[in-house]
Amino acid sequence: MGRARALALFLVLGLCAGARAQSDAAAPAPANAPKPYIPIRPLNPGQDQNTNAEEINPSLDVIDAPTAATLDQGSFYSRSRFYSAGGILQYLSFGVFNGLNIGVSVSLDSLIGRESPIRVRAPEAQIKYRFYDGGRFVPAMAVGYDGQGYDYDQITKNYNENRRGIYWVASQELGIPGLEVHPSVNLSDFNSSSFGGSIPVTYTYRDRVAAMLEWDNINSLMAQSRLNVGVRFFVTPALHIDFAVRGIGQSGRFPDGTHRGTERVIQLVYTGSF
Repeated sequence: MGRARALALFLVLGLCAGARAQSDAAAPAPANAPKPYIPIRPLNPGQDQNTNAEEINPSLDVIDAPTAATLDQGSFYSRSRFYSAGGILQYLSFGVFNGLNIGVSVSLDSLIGRESPIRVRAPEAQIKYRFYDGGRFVPAMAVGYDGQGYDYDQITKNYNENRRGIYWVASQELGIPGLEVHPSVNLSDFNSSSFGGSIPVTYTYRDRVAAMLEWDNINSLMAQSRLNVGVRFFVTPALHIDFAVRGIGQSGRFPDGTHRGTERVIQLVYTGSF
């Protein structure tokens, strides 16, 4: 019964947020409202230059790694990841000011399926500030903090995949419309001063589908780096669905004995405004 109630609560919250956003979508935005970071893309064949076509919302993340995109003031971003053994990792971010986002995340192990008990992990905080919007030759840049780890070790009370911590990220189109790179560096362990990095590349085709390739967790222990690939479908300008494979080619076990290997995940992402 506990599992059913928890799952029902997640679905109700998601539906309420979507309904609120849809009801507010008809309200016209101020003419001078600042735009979030959106790469320059060509018009679709037959589309008039003056057509006020609705563009897709910029993606705040690739698969695991961040981009330099941020929300406008008064916007929200919900990302639900369904991962191994029936777990759900839920992110919720808000545009406090243009270019400044704050958020919170929480993971629930064994929420879906037959595993018991359901375990709710401590919430973690996120913050991102885009300090430069970018131009034709200079990338958009942002700094942030992400305290969310992944794959909780019940014995050591730590995550097998450490938090991203403090990071700097840049996003730039590579001369081909829709092809972007989002390199970043991060400091995840403040005790050991261990720096890491990520090199994600994305290609978006006609605002309908995007291919994602991500080399993440690059540090001195190259065996712990992760190669992730995925595809993103833009169902509507505000909603997209990701299908991704993480840790391609990884093997062995984590310190708690769990298998370190390839993982398939699904993500549902919705962006709206109040």
